[in-house]
Amino acid sequence: MSGVAALAACTPAKPTATTPPAPAPAMKLVAFDSCDTLLRDLRAAAKASVQPWGFGQSGWFAAGRAEAATAGDAGAKGGANAPAYSGTNNHEAGADEPDLVKTDGKRIVTVSGNRLRVVDAASRTITGRLTLPEFADRMLLHGDHVLVLGSQMMAYESASRAKPGWPGAAQTRLWLVSLAGEPKIVSTFTVGANLADARLTGSIARVVVRTTPHIEFPLDKRGDQQSLIKENRKVIDRAPLSAWLPEYTSDGTKGAVDCGDVSRPDTYSGASMVTVFNFDLGRAVLGQGAPSAVLADGDTLYGTGPNLYLAHDERWRGAGTKGRTDLYLFDVTALKPVYLAAGSVPGWLLNQYSLSEHEGVLRAATTTGHPWQRSSKSTSSVYALRRDGGTLKVIGSVGGLGKGEQIFAVRFTGPIGYVVTFRRTDPLYTIDLRDPAKPVVTGELKIPGYSAYLHPASADRLIGVGQDADDNGRVRGTQISLFDVSSPTSARRLAQHAIGTGGYSEAEYDPHAFLYWPAAKLLVVPVQKWDPEGRGKAESGALLLRVGDTSLTEVGWVEHEAPVYSSYAPVMVRRSLVIGEDLWTISDVGVKATTLDGGRQLAWLAF
Repeated sequence: MSGVAALAACTPAKPTATTPPAPAPAMKLVAFDSCDTLLRDLRAAAKASVQPWGFGQSGWFAAGRAEAATAGDAGAKGGANAPAYSGTNNHEAGADEPDLVKTDGKRIVTVSGNRLRVVDAASRTITGRLTLPEFADRMLLHGDHVLVLGSQMMAYESASRAKPGWPGAAQTRLWLVSLAGEPKIVSTFTVGANLADARLTGSIARVVVRTTPHIEFPLDKRGDQQSLIKENRKVIDRAPLSAWLPEYTSDGTKGAVDCGDVSRPDTYSGASMVTVFNFDLGRAVLGQGAPSAVLADGDTLYGTGPNLYLAHDERWRGAGTKGRTDLYLFDVTALKPVYLAAGSVPGWLLNQYSLSEHEGVLRAATTTGHPWQRSSKSTSSVYALRRDGGTLKVIGSVGGLGKGEQIFAVRFTGPIGYVVTFRRTDPLYTIDLRDPAKPVVTGELKIPGYSAYLHPASADRLIGVGQDADDNGRVRGTQISLFDVSSPTSARRLAQHAIGTGGYSEAEYDPHAFLYWPAAKLLVVPVQKWDPEGRGKAESGALLLRVGDTSLTEVGWVEHEAPVYSSYAPVMVRRSLVIGEDLWTISDVGVKATTLDGGRQLAWLAF
């Protein structure tokens, strides 16, 4: 492992922005005046988009995608009866994101496999265990209630229901667990849909799911493509409205989304629907979920507290797609969301960090082209959108970022944006959005490798977690970088901590694995490292760094003990938390409490 080095040689380059691709035509929101109108329009749209083998796999490729000064929830919390503690590393304060561990400063709740466990932070003991009916890996916590989210593919009852390329029907299951006493399930909710993501604002959990029509197309296909499409259209003409409306079961009572809860943009395919279910975790029952649906697809969720944005692109469906990202805005200040507006921008998003709302303006960073193509024609842009009635209207943009490259990381902090693109080197672009109608690229820093996650440590310091690389773009292992962004025209890398050949961190692709504790200037990231030649022992643990004004200093390393039946491989540390003066690290086999420098073990609680 290399030490820390200040890299004065990493000098900023002169920014060269160009005009971005023209925005797509404005989209507007339209409601349906009756169920008959909804069914008629759904059939017409579905017939226009159906293919010889049905609706294809919209949403299937995206199933695995759905993912600070602005990350206020990761900062200090606490009250009169609880020590200061870190929460989930969320994108935005006020919009808590589901994760495999949650804490309120008094207790730590973890979920792994089908097991939920409760740890008392003061006594450092496990005080509760619960076996869940099925696998789950994320949850939301409010008061004495935990909402556990699970998603699985169910086997089809018969071959006639199977679709080419699909293993079965999607199902999302929710369990409301009471922590008052021994943990127990007090309410359940099941919907036949793919789980996209969820957010918690106050006591209200918003759970977003995706569905495709339950229409059985004939499997015995003969004839040319046009004749097959013609036969499929006949099947669609016979499909009832219930084929499109998601069905659910709440505590044994069956229900379905009402046609009055469905809205649509100007254009849509009729092959997908996104539904937001809403649950008050202050209550002991989940209820019917007060659903609100839109005829669209959605694979990226971004929440600000009062607003919720859904985004969808077709990057994984190959050439011939529309090459844009559709955006949908909901007002979520009440229990039931109100669908406000829709819009679109050219290109595709990296993840939810590609979106940011500031003073009523949504900023979106996108890359044009397809992710599997190494085309020199690819480029990235930043767009600013403002709501105008039922439309999210593009009011400004700047393009020409990383020609021949694609976005690897984005972070917006107030009116400033930072965009990382990569192919051989890592340009870190600084974008001034103080006038959203005229965004300006003010700086470009080129360094080897790239950052996959950016986190503001202060008003003028930025932390990057990503991969080191040689001059040809060949990655060499995880690196943590400290940037000086005090000048919008000349960002500098002040320090670099390289893990070594073959290393990687879960924080590179899941920001929930990242912890920065400002009070102690402590940075904690999980790291896996090994010798690619097989000559050294693999290692896995939590790396602890002290963040100085111009330096990164390693202060500790925390590992978890492997069970005797699994001693052949190191245990992956997944998450870390600070509660008072204790650092807690979490893995699938247990939780460990240490001092903040990781030097002294205070407790090891094996699962």
